[in-house]
Amino acid sequence: MFDRWLSRKPQPLSGAPAIRRQKTYSGQSGYVYQYYYEGHRPYKRERNNGTEYVFNVSADRKTSIAVSVLVSDTALEDWQGRHGRTLYASERYAIAKMALFQAFDERPDPATMNADVHVRAADVEAILIALGIE
Repeated sequence: MFDRWLSRKPQPLSGAPAIRRQKTYSGQSGYVYQYYYEGHRPYKRERNNGTEYVFNVSADRKTSIAVSVLVSDTALEDWQGRHGRTLYASERYAIAKMALFQAFDERPDPATMNADVHVRAADVEAILIALGIE
């Protein structure tokens, strides 16, 4: 009962484009997803903190859900420490978007997209290698 008073509201999203563009991705799961980028904000959960990237996702063009891609600071720090540089904001966004695509490919159906996508250090490394970012 008291949880709703004690829980803090998330910060508002920032970084969304002025004009939203619907994009489409055909997942290896066989589903075709439409999505919009809604923006990002800092997050802190349990012992993790980082950036939450929020996408509005639909698989049927009728209903949509907000999908959060959580990119932890520790996952980024691991890569940055090994490569001796800080990732640009556009590179961090690319990591989130590629992690979303990976979820589209790996999750068996749209109903499973309501769970957060967590990006680990190994994910950061694999995504940046695939993008040719060193």
